[in-house]
Amino acid sequence: ARVADYLYGGQNNFEADRRAARALAATAPAIVDIAPAVRGFQQRLLRYLVAGAGVTQFLDIGTSLPLVGNTHEVTQALVPECRIAYVDNDPMVLSHARALMKSAPGGAVGYVDAEVRDPAAILAGAQETLDLARPVAILLLFTLAFVWDATEAAAVVAALMAAVPSGSHLAIYHLASDLDPAMEEAARQWNKLMPAQPITLRSRQEVAALAGAALAPVPPGLVPVTEWRPTPADPVFDRPVPVYGLVARKP
Repeated sequence: ARVADYLYGGQNNFEADRRAARALAATAPAIVDIAPAVRGFQQRLLRYLVAGAGVTQFLDIGTSLPLVGNTHEVTQALVPECRIAYVDNDPMVLSHARALMKSAPGGAVGYVDAEVRDPAAILAGAQETLDLARPVAILLLFTLAFVWDATEAAAVVAALMAAVPSGSHLAIYHLASDLDPAMEEAARQWNKLMPAQPITLRSRQEVAALAGAALAPVPPGLVPVTEWRPTPADPVFDRPVPVYGLVARKP
């Protein structure tokens, strides 16, 4: 979370995090493009979900550190009554979130201390903020890269989506293994630096398999995040950004 915070331009990081980020970017220069690219993707998909799909409940798994443009800020700016449950298992992240992430009047923001591999705990905690009998957007933004086993990652997605009704949505972005060859070495370096939180890259086909066949992709489907409904205001990059994005609806 602190490395990501540095790449986003935040202040909640240490020199060790900054050194790690600079080392990774030296190996795979596209890493510096990931933060602005995924931030733009996140804000576009949230606007679509609220304004286009009428979703007002969000389960954001893998909160990261608070920055401008978080899920509750984007959604409640459109519909103040939106309800958001943030999930993380990093005490520093949860502490900052509780201190800094405040709901708009009429809406709600809650926090769940749970790990992505434990969907039962996530859902149990989320029920304190969300009505799981009504449509929910489940956001797994980067989070599945921390689940090495593809079968387990797909089972997490399936369990979460099984708990929410028709009209719910899944939104994910995932580091790609097939858009930038330099990312493989960057991932190896990360896993040496952070053995307690190793990441895995996945191909387009592997990311698609995580979502399963039961969901209906929202056009344009599974694409690099820069290609998911870009707007003229979004940054333009000189090289491919090695991250796939997907928004899909539960029929």
